[in-house]
This record gives sequence, structure tokens and C-alpha cells, in this order.
Amino acid sequence: MRDFLETLHEDAAKDPEQRARELSKRELPKRFYKQAVAVAMDGGHAVHLDGRPVKTPARATLLLPNEVLGMAVAAEWEAQEKEVNPAAMPLTRIANSAQDAVSVRFDEVADDVTKFAGNDALCYRADEPESLVEAQRQTWDPVVEWAGDLLGGRFVLIEGIMHKPQPEALLSACRVRISNESPLRLAALHTVTSLTGSALLALALKEGRLDADTVWSAAHVEEDFNIERWGKDAEAQQIRTYKRKEFDAAAFILRNG
Repeated sequence: MRDFLETLHEDAAKDPEQRARELSKRELPKRFYKQAVAVAMDGGHAVHLDGRPVKTPARATLLLPNEVLGMAVAAEWEAQEKEVNPAAMPLTRIANSAQDAVSVRFDEVADDVTKFAGNDALCYRADEPESLVEAQRQTWDPVVEWAGDLLGGRFVLIEGIMHKPQPEALLSACRVRISNESPLRLAALHTVTSLTGSALLALALKEGRLDADTVWSAAHVEEDFNIERWGKDAEAQQIRTYKRKEFDAAAFILRNG
């Protein structure tokens, strides 16, 4: 089981699209246990496979902070059939990464989320066509304005792709806002930020300002605009579906962690 969990941990550090492509080609390990259950213990809830606790790649017992998350991770393991498919276990991957990596590199991860805020997707606007400009304005402006109010300033909006710096005071306030999160919640926040390209959308989800469906839709304004004009691409839709599962797992942690 050690080698398999090490692979899970390595997968968590990769871009979801890259991970999806690799997992589709990999020979999956056979299911080696009969039952997966969540078990209460000191410090949280573990997941037992036939009575043996799941270990992180660093060989620590994987611990979830409460019964809801413990049962959800156990359900991922229980849902595996003849083979164990890492692509179907996003909660497990996030939890492994949080416990082994984010817990000891907390500042680096929090700094990375803050860097996203300094180059946030919601601040970069199309200059044409007008219908896309309007769609971005209606969907993104309320989020940008809310985030500015929350952090005590105003974000700079940019037409095109040329970078413009955001006020340092805003970024400092964003960093402070996430500094007290648990490693698990920070791992989830980073996942949402990476998948949406927006720390502001991740912050809105974390703070309960927007629900998961609204955040996901807001992150795909331009992509959905292009789909309406040119139609769907099958491969792109497959990747989007995979990313949505990753996103939903992170959102679940933010709601319940």
C-alpha cells in the first residue's frame, strides 16, 4: 500500500489535466481490501481498510478533522471496485498533501495563493467582443468589488494581458486573511485557486459569499462564451469534468473542514 499512496501524493502536485492524462494510461492496482470505514481516534478520524489505518506517503496515519470528512474519504476508498483508481479519490489526495506537505510548508502555500490574487483572472478583462466584455463585467465585478471591500481597497482591472501590479496593502490583507486556516483547508483553498485561476473566487467560496456552482460558473465565463459560439470539444469537456470533481472535493472540505 505504501507505493500506491506515494503515487497518490505525487499525483496531487501535478496539474489536473496532466494527472488525468497520465492516470488514463496507468495500470491501476487491484483493490486489496474488503471494507473501508472511518474510525474515531485521538486527533480526528482515520480511515481503516480491513482494520488497518490508511497511511500518508510520509507513513503517518491519515487523519481527518471530523466525522463528516472521515466518512467522505472512507467512501472514496469503499467506492473503488476491482481496481483502485486515484483519479476518483480527490479528497484522499488533498488530505495526503495537506498532512504531509502543506503542514510543513504552510507559508509557501499561503504565499502562492496570495500571488494568484496579485495576478487574478477576474482582473484581466477582454476588450472585445462586447457580449463577452459584458458577461465578464456582470459576473466578475460583484466579486472583485466584494473582495476589495473585504480586504480594504480596490483591485486594478486590466484590459488585455499586460500585467499591472495590485496594491500591496490588498495582497497583504489577503495573506493575513488566510493565515489562520488549517493545513487541510489551505490545501483545499489552493486547489480551488489553481483550478479557477482566481484567489478572489476561492476567497468568496471560503467565506461563504458564493456557493460552489456559482464559483465554478464564474471561472468559466470565457470558456462557456466560446462554447456557445463554436460548440463543445469532447476532450476539453472530459478534462473539465475531471477538474470539476477536484473542485467539488476542495469545496466540500471548505464547507466541512
